[in-house]
Amino acid sequence: MQALAFVDLETTGASATKDRITEIGIVLVDEDGVREWNQLVHPQTRIPLFIEQLTGISNEMVAEAPSFAQVAGEVAELLEGRLFIAHNARFDYGFLKNEFSRVGMTFRPQVLCTVKLSRALYPHFHRHNLDSLIERHGLQAKDRHRALADAQLIHQFWTQVYEQFSDETVDAAVQRLVGRSSLPSNIDPLLIHDLPEAPGVYLFYGENDLPLYVGKSVNIRNRVLAHFGADHKSNKEMSLAQQLRRIDWIETAGELGALLTESKLIKQMMPVHNQRLRRKSALCAWQLQQQGEHLRPVLTWADHLDFGAQDNLYGLYHTLRDAQKALRNVAEQQQLCLSVLGIEKTSPGRPCFAHQLKKCRGACVGKEQPLAHAARLMVAMDKLKLSSWPYPGPIGVREGEELHVLDRWCYLGTAKHEADIHELLASGRPAFDRDTYLTLSKALKKAEIVSLSSKPRSRAATR
Repeated sequence: MQALAFVDLETTGASATKDRITEIGIVLVDEDGVREWNQLVHPQTRIPLFIEQLTGISNEMVAEAPSFAQVAGEVAELLEGRLFIAHNARFDYGFLKNEFSRVGMTFRPQVLCTVKLSRALYPHFHRHNLDSLIERHGLQAKDRHRALADAQLIHQFWTQVYEQFSDETVDAAVQRLVGRSSLPSNIDPLLIHDLPEAPGVYLFYGENDLPLYVGKSVNIRNRVLAHFGADHKSNKEMSLAQQLRRIDWIETAGELGALLTESKLIKQMMPVHNQRLRRKSALCAWQLQQQGEHLRPVLTWADHLDFGAQDNLYGLYHTLRDAQKALRNVAEQQQLCLSVLGIEKTSPGRPCFAHQLKKCRGACVGKEQPLAHAARLMVAMDKLKLSSWPYPGPIGVREGEELHVLDRWCYLGTAKHEADIHELLASGRPAFDRDTYLTLSKALKKAEIVSLSSKPRSRAATR
């Protein structure tokens, strides 16, 4: 049986860094049974009147009480090796962590929040504060808002869930919520309770706030924990876990917002462990141009043309080599002439190498008419064609309560208020980005579009 400590604190206020503890109540459960510990604490500051009225703990009551520094050793001994269980655990853990820090002690227990446990086991209920649990589960409150009494209530709730659910069900929920074994050693265990089960982007930082990794998910909490549940299987995940010092996140209204934010942040921050999306090198594409009697693909770079507005662009590549490789593959598949395409240099009237291998229909030596070769080239290139921006100006895409502002395949940002829209439109477009284009070319087919080129109005995308 794992040793447990059900903990509740009374304090002078809500700020763990500024306010102080006035009372500690602990219910200890282990193989020897149940025992309780309670202690008033001198906060070394005055207790505000409204806190006195809420808790019943007055300045006179704590006048002769020991300071936290005087009881820190005993509290640490009581909690050592036990699962720290509290209702809204961030509050109680945060206060104790700060109090221990003031006396030069480290406090990093395994933490379980019973608010989270209640949500996991009773998802059909909307409220999970302690008063709601008292009413819903018939818990017996002897002296509400006193530390030991509230710790006893948490213990009662714990006992009831094991009566109402199988041990396996409760244990599995606890393991998911605690997740201690999955977190790297340098990360505060209480972070588990802060990670949102919502769409968005998460950011990993190393020493000196070096950006290590940016990722996205429809469930930030599950995805972050998945990284470290697999750290023994992957060299990359193991390295990431060893370097990690801080985790941050940005919630979004949905998956599209997460995708767009991830791509934007990766290119801004250049995280060490993001390789595929971090590239910011110039983009190029093929453009079909009539040169003499032949239609030829000419390589064009994004800084020379407005890629979002052009209708005659094919493929998106980061290097000349990648572009030529793609064009060569098209030529080989369709028996197009490498000489006419400009990939291979030959003397006028001389056959290209592919024609000698019977892989070219002879446009290089007049056996295939330029018009026929051009027609086959256009058909072959059609699958690589980039979509031109199908709207007369900038648009917004609705996702929940947010509006993603877009213009010519570029993501300008996300607006939560109308003033944000004008600010984003005035900020100008960023450089055309391949990953954003690919994301939007799929998403706009089923998105709710708001035109921003004139007076905003909603309409469904027709593409």
